[in-house]
Amino acid sequence: MAHYDVFNGDADGICALHQLRMAHPADSRLVTGVKRDITLLDRVMAKPGDEITVLDISLDSNRAALLAVLEQGARVEYFDHHFPGEIPQNPAFTAHIDRTPDICTSLLVNRHLQNRHRIWAVVGAFGDNLRQSALNAAAPLALNAGQLTELQSLGECLNYNAYGETVADLHFPPDELYRQVHRYADPFAFINEEPAFRRLQQGYAEDLAEAEALTPEFATENCALYFLPDQAWSRRVSGSFGNRLAQAWPKRAHALLTRSSDGYTVSVRAPLTALAGADELCLRFGGGGRKAAAGINGLPEARVEEFAAQFRAAWG
Repeated sequence: MAHYDVFNGDADGICALHQLRMAHPADSRLVTGVKRDITLLDRVMAKPGDEITVLDISLDSNRAALLAVLEQGARVEYFDHHFPGEIPQNPAFTAHIDRTPDICTSLLVNRHLQNRHRIWAVVGAFGDNLRQSALNAAAPLALNAGQLTELQSLGECLNYNAYGETVADLHFPPDELYRQVHRYADPFAFINEEPAFRRLQQGYAEDLAEAEALTPEFATENCALYFLPDQAWSRRVSGSFGNRLAQAWPKRAHALLTRSSDGYTVSVRAPLTALAGADELCLRFGGGGRKAAAGINGLPEARVEEFAAQFRAAWG
């Protein structure tokens, strides 16, 4: 019997799995990738009796593969906060799915574990740009402002590492970064002792400086749209830049279109004051995500004007 851990390569996926495996160690085969690589269950060739844990990828995007592994006799436990579509009913399937806008997978795992490794849920929530949710989760820990800032920086750096068209764009393959994180029960020890964190901090600062020099295609009180070039730095920083913009202008929606090999990769952030609508917009163009933040993997050049018009209409 084999055990598979299938997880999004961003901060939320890594921190969710880290909590789970600290509480319930398992010799697992890791299946992950860049943040946009969400059809990860396709890679699992399950056999009867195998156990599969899935974290932070859309059930709707993995439906066919999920039904296939269940048909093969595997057991699946699923933690997620993205649009699921119809949730299968199967005695071998356990779902922990919550689409509430201020929840993320790390917080779902924390709830499941009854706060056993709460501090890593705080890191995951910060990484998923859910600052208030992170602060709420951190309240019982009685951390000072400096410690909260450090945890936010860690979450942002882990999240930043997941963005790229391929793993070659990243500083670390997500499975390798997870293994580095998993050596530390204390996130402050990771921050202070792990060379990988310093490398991520430096890369994040350099790439963000490039992004902040860009001028938006248009910007109003309610929405702003940016084009990013076909460069490794822009692919790495697009998600973090979108989160930074959302924090700076909480009443404004943001769309970032990064040139890619098949058109544009799109990141959408709903206003922090009204966390809804990002997934609905992206679903119309073959994308997906959650209410607060969503994306499109390959928006054709011919549909860019249509997307921009619908983006403006949604938040104009």
